[in-house]
Amino acid sequence: MPAPELDRPVASGDLQVEPPSRTELEGLLRSAEARLPDAENELNSMDSRFDLAYNSAHALALAALRWHGYRPVKRYIVFPALAHTLALAKEDWRLLSKCHDQRNRTEYEGSAPTEEALLAGLLQVTRILLARVRALPLPPEAGD
Repeated sequence: MPAPELDRPVASGDLQVEPPSRTELEGLLRSAEARLPDAENELNSMDSRFDLAYNSAHALALAALRWHGYRPVKRYIVFPALAHTLALAKEDWRLLSKCHDQRNRTEYEGSAPTEEALLAGLLQVTRILLARVRALPLPPEAGD
């Protein structure tokens, strides 16, 4: 299910063409579904909730990209690709890109506490991703 809009990232080496795997897609969805409820739990710390929500969103964005037959070379590419893989609005995938930057600052610099508004937006967009990924028909398993 290649998307012509993703030819440029393939040509630049940011994406590789690779057939989707039903097992991988099911695993990514399961991972996202396990993390999202904990991310929504206000008893958890803001930083933990952000990590859980970000990883859930990333798993879902990766699942959408894999469903279309692509594998990212760099982690960040899954979010801009959502414009083409799940028809996600520009402001939504840009919010996810901002969350990626936040994640990197926290992971690599140990700084930048999570803002409540950013977490709220992340949770909202992650719920949208979850609904859209769940709506994708699973490909047959290899050999079917």
